[in-house]
Amino acid sequence: MAGPPGGGRDEVAAYLALSQVPGIGAARLHALVAAFGSAGGALHAPHGAIASLPGFSRVAAAAIRAVSPRAGREILDHLVRLGAAVLLADDPRFPPLLSEIPDPPALLYVWGDVAWLRRPAVGIVGSRDHTPYGADAARVLAAGVARAGVVVTSGMARGIDAIAHGAALDAGGASVGVLGNGFGVIYPAANRTLYERMTASGCLVSELPPGERPHAGAFPRRNRLISGLARVTVVVEAAPGSGALITSDCALDQGRSVLAVPGPITSPTSLGCNRLIQQGAKPALSAADILEELGLPGVADPGPAARGDKVPRSQPADLNDLQRSLWDALVTEPKHVDVLVATAGAETGAVLTALTELEMRGLVRQQPGMVFGLA
Repeated sequence: MAGPPGGGRDEVAAYLALSQVPGIGAARLHALVAAFGSAGGALHAPHGAIASLPGFSRVAAAAIRAVSPRAGREILDHLVRLGAAVLLADDPRFPPLLSEIPDPPALLYVWGDVAWLRRPAVGIVGSRDHTPYGADAARVLAAGVARAGVVVTSGMARGIDAIAHGAALDAGGASVGVLGNGFGVIYPAANRTLYERMTASGCLVSELPPGERPHAGAFPRRNRLISGLARVTVVVEAAPGSGALITSDCALDQGRSVLAVPGPITSPTSLGCNRLIQQGAKPALSAADILEELGLPGVADPGPAARGDKVPRSQPADLNDLQRSLWDALVTEPKHVDVLVATAGAETGAVLTALTELEMRGLVRQQPGMVFGLA
């Protein structure tokens, strides 16, 4: 179903068409529906009646009158083809936490299990250019909270975001990915497999209609949804000025808690986190720290570091045959690429491509001299 229960298709299509008018956000959409009784009524309202509403200029009224309901119907058809849906703000499935933020979305496109949007959630964000330490921290924290039944929310970006999503799913938990693009567009392209896993076992959400390409202005707005879906946001690694710190600022503006993973004072990607802690953010040393902030103390594994164990390395279930072969070869120790080519029995180009894909997912890292090891 592509609309809310009880919402007729024509009315939902009219609402979607209005949402495509530049400058028409949640507040103006609500004002139009309230003034004219429905989205369909607003689409067909006289120009003068729209322009007379508080906050609506004659230019805005002209833009609204120029909209065709066909635009909304095309979006609904695209959603049906994908198996996705749209939630309007009055839909009982709409995530309640998003209704509380200062700039709530007028609607939410969803793809996957929408039930995860109403579960306790933590946002885990960090650098695209992370260190091995950051990757390990993201895996441990995401897997720990996921095993406790908490949903992991992040931005589907390369690096820490992708690692957090994957670790939550690998642990048998759930994850919600917030996109800066519309459904049907894979960004970044290297995350195609993660997109497939998320729609099958988690949920993807976006404010942008299907087919919309990412653009610079979409990502700050995406960040407010990552923090808006969660009571707690955890920053794993972040250089000054990074998107992860923008997300933490959004969380603070929304009255939500921010935790940060401390890191080496010599690491540029830990500078943002260390400064957050210096400014009063609670350090995230284990999943238990996050669960305590969520009001769920005593349900988390204290973590491998607290037990003195090694961080477990479980093979992700979505690897292809060549990637599995390379993973198995690297479990015991790092190996030179020539050894991996001989072990896998594949062409050098194919092995290098598979290693690059694993490296982009934070599963493998390259060492000097074309030696590769598990991250």
